[in-house]
This record gives sequence, C-alpha cells and structure tokens, in this order.
Amino acid sequence: MKRWLFLSAAGALAASAMTVAHAQSAVSRLEPTKGNATAGSVTFTQKGDKVVVEAKVSGLTPGGHGFHIHEKGDCSSGDGMSAGGHFNPTGKPHGNPSVPDHHTGDMMMLVADASGNVSLSMELGAMTIGSGATDIVGKAVMVHKDPDDYTTQPTGNSGERVACGVIAKN
Repeated sequence: MKRWLFLSAAGALAASAMTVAHAQSAVSRLEPTKGNATAGSVTFTQKGDKVVVEAKVSGLTPGGHGFHIHEKGDCSSGDGMSAGGHFNPTGKPHGNPSVPDHHTGDMMMLVADASGNVSLSMELGAMTIGSGATDIVGKAVMVHKDPDDYTTQPTGNSGERVACGVIAKN
C-alpha cells in the first residue's frame, strides 16, 4: 500500500512538472525604429485560456504609450509599417483589452516612469500561443510614441511606431 501511494504521488508530481515544462511560451525582442531609442523584451506564456504578458521596455518618454500586436511579423522597414495593422482575426473594433470587444492584438498601455522605463505584467484572454486563429506566434509587437485612447478606430490614435519585435515561439 505504501509503495502504491508513493508511486501515485511520484506520478502526480511528474505529470505536474510535465504540464509546467510544456506550457506554450513565446518571446519578442523589441528593437528601436529609425530615429528612436526604445528597446526591450516581451514574453508570452499560455496559462489555460489566458496569456500572461510580461514586458520590460526602456528608452521611452515618460507617460503612456500604445502597445499592440500587429498582423505581420515583419519589422524590416525603418518606421515599423512593414508590420501592418493591429492583429484582428476576429473582426472586432479597437478597444481596451479589459472589455469584451477589442482586437486580439490590443494590450494594456505601457506607462513609462520618469527615466523612460516600464515593467508591466498583464493577463489577456483574446490571444493564444501556438495554435488557432488568434495565435500570436509570427506576429509583431509594437510600441507607439503616444498613449492609446482605446476609442479611435482602428489604431487608438497611438502615433508613430517607436519599437518593433517579431514574436517567436520558445
């Protein structure tokens, strides 16, 4: 009986460790667009039906900055326009990610401190990693110069693109 309990406990622990080891994750290294100094990294981790987004960004002006996933994983143009528009496979209007109707690529705004740095963690439900129509792998993460008003269609009036990074699966 003791041996069976030990084996059951060991099996449960191994299954738990395998679940953690196989969590879908992706990363994006943000590079500045031409004439800008913004850089950083963004990690995405699938946790059930949510994706945890963790961003560390520097080189911003203090205050708010639009932060989105764009439809194309292409940061080759100097101005970030090669990444296309916001990632929106479900055809929703642009909006705050805390409300049901918004682009899959809409994320909470980055708010830089007096030194131009941001460390942000959020949990989003509209996207996935590795499968389905809302899969963000191969798309681009974009940081914008201005705050997102979450109202103006289709961009939130966030202005110039100051950093871009392609999302790659870990």
